[in-house]
Amino acid sequence: MWMWVNGELRDAADARVSVLDHGLTVGDGIFETVRTTGGRPFALTRHLDRLTRSARGLGLPDPDLDEVRRACAAVIEANPAELGRLRITYTGGLSPLGSDRGNDGPSLVVALGEATRRPDTTAVITVPWTRNERGALAGLKTTSYAENVVALARAHAQGASEALFANTVGQLCEGTGSNVFVVLDGQLHTPPVASGCLAGITRALAVEWCGALETELHLDVLEHAEEIFLTSTLRDVQAVHRVDGRELPGGPGPVTAKAMRVFEERAGNDLDP
Repeated sequence: MWMWVNGELRDAADARVSVLDHGLTVGDGIFETVRTTGGRPFALTRHLDRLTRSARGLGLPDPDLDEVRRACAAVIEANPAELGRLRITYTGGLSPLGSDRGNDGPSLVVALGEATRRPDTTAVITVPWTRNERGALAGLKTTSYAENVVALARAHAQGASEALFANTVGQLCEGTGSNVFVVLDGQLHTPPVASGCLAGITRALAVEWCGALETELHLDVLEHAEEIFLTSTLRDVQAVHRVDGRELPGGPGPVTAKAMRVFEERAGNDLDP
């Protein structure tokens, strides 16, 4: 594997940042995951726009997007993959131990690994921990991911691929790495960004292409929704067949199946929507 590290392409065995990088010591960093198909990235412009928004929310300098694009192109060319996970990581850089940032500037790392197509349906669980919709990191895609690691481990222990959070007022929010959609009376809904969820790229496209409404929903909506699906960069649109102990009708329901079909067609026709 070849990776881009602070201005140059390096073999993975020689790709290093300092152990004092603020992304390692205190999780002071942001990232994007971009799907690549046949060596071409999907929705890269939207991802880079969000990278900048996340940097500003964290108080980091705006990333040099021309450099990021060069890095992505170099890494994709150096690591041929039919389906890939392109990871862009941008951190506070070399810093003293503690919360204060140093003066050396940010670190940029871009890497690509092979990915596999997700199943059409999956199982999810809910977890007792909450997203803080009023927190400093709400809506930012940061490397402070420990809460997601804990929740996802619980999901895997219960035979599920994702864990869903409520926010502090009991509203449905998001998954550890996905957004959630529900069907009520035939209409598609998803929590608004104000709920504390990440403004997912696939989420935004699904809202635009499939006519979903952004709606405040209590967590118990999962107990009676007619259909449920997840969206994310590598899931695209993925139906949910089980939530906790509740089994939904087998296979993607009609609204979900249509969303899957529309997303696949629209994404196939425009790689940078």
